[in-house]
Amino acid sequence: MFILTKVADLVQITPSDFKKSSIDAIHDNINAKYANKVIQKIGLCICLWDVLWASEGLIGHGTGLVNVNVEFRIVVFRPFKGEVLQGRITSGTQAGVHIRLDFFDDVFIPASDMPDEAVFEPSEGLWVWRDEDQTMYYDTHEMVRFQVLTEEWHDQTPTGPEGLIEEESGGRPIPPYRITGSMKGSGLGCCLWWDE
Repeated sequence: MFILTKVADLVQITPSDFKKSSIDAIHDNINAKYANKVIQKIGLCICLWDVLWASEGLIGHGTGLVNVNVEFRIVVFRPFKGEVLQGRITSGTQAGVHIRLDFFDDVFIPASDMPDEAVFEPSEGLWVWRDEDQTMYYDTHEMVRFQVLTEEWHDQTPTGPEGLIEEESGGRPIPPYRITGSMKGSGLGCCLWWDE
């Protein structure tokens, strides 16, 4: 689920950070630039792990910024295909179920990857699994297990002067990184069902 990725970048230290030690100023600038950001085809950056190498600082002409070339490793969230994760249901639609993890909101389970016995109930706005003996609900905020199937990457181009943002069919903005999963299979679905 979490991997270490090596990155090389130019870090610019502002004069207000001169009171800090060099390594602390570098750490703070890297975390400010990368934490909670998606790097295309890499994943969601969580935080800096360590600095492998840093050059001498050079003061930029006319700016007062100190430019430092840095090579570092960063912790990245990128689950592998087939990995089983837990999250909470945020909403259900005819198209499928949206799930969020504690730090990541863009997980989608399409209707085709819900169990065969599960159907969407428009009147209740949630998915229901009907068995001969009982009815079980995929309630909002319920903890569920799902298996990772695919990842989708969307380049986030700047918005135009009108502020137009690309949207999915449901009116939600298209996320830069989305995981598609499945709840078909033994042990997948609402944790409450399997833990009893």
